[in-house]
Amino acid sequence: MPMKPPRQLASQTLFRGLEVVDAVADGLTTLPEISARLAVSVSTTHRLASALVQIGYLRFEARKGYSLGPHLIELGFKAHRQSDLATRARPHLQALADLTHDTVHLATMLDEQVVYLDKIAGSRAVQVSSLIGGRKRLCSTGVGKALLLDETEQRWTELYRQDTASGFCEAKDEADWLALMRGYVAEGYAFDLGEDDEAIRCVAAPIRDASRQIVGAVSVSSTVQYMDAARMQALITVVQKSAACIGRELGGGYTL
Repeated sequence: MPMKPPRQLASQTLFRGLEVVDAVADGLTTLPEISARLAVSVSTTHRLASALVQIGYLRFEARKGYSLGPHLIELGFKAHRQSDLATRARPHLQALADLTHDTVHLATMLDEQVVYLDKIAGSRAVQVSSLIGGRKRLCSTGVGKALLLDETEQRWTELYRQDTASGFCEAKDEADWLALMRGYVAEGYAFDLGEDDEAIRCVAAPIRDASRQIVGAVSVSSTVQYMDAARMQALITVVQKSAACIGRELGGGYTL
């Protein structure tokens, strides 16, 4: 019998690991039960389950057997929260777009990047290069900086150096960028001053859930023509109020 190529073997192992998780989610708790469901040996099931326990996808207790692990539960909450965020935010995003006539974004953070969950194009003849589901760097976008407001300065520095090594547009001096971030933290908003696209300016604010954690960010973006310094300052409170309204939908308090 010809040997399976490594990629095929890896895929088979991944699928079987996911089947183990599904079996435990359905209430199976012992190796014999799970191996019978998968139609594989107990030893193979034990190897898969042990690996899943190590990375937190499953939990094992001697008298109770297997159950879903803390990391898997965390991922489930994140998936629910992100989906819930986009649904609940939509009417507030539309209201913000109608009020400002500019492009409005909803974003969250995933794998140290900005991920756009929603976008409403403005009524002006302006093109903002972003796509729902698209990704951008944290340190060069308004929503990215807003998502980082609760992080430590050490974390800011790490991410800034990663992003500058990748060559984001109009990179600022590290000390200047950190000083900007401190100011944003104090006031609860963030700007994109052309770091991502030198022609675009953006005002962003973090969205907090019931636990006061930052779970997303909302922004208003347009070209320099429509976003001079005075208008950006005027939009801060507008965007913050929109973010607070979305946060209230998620159980957070309305503070503005």
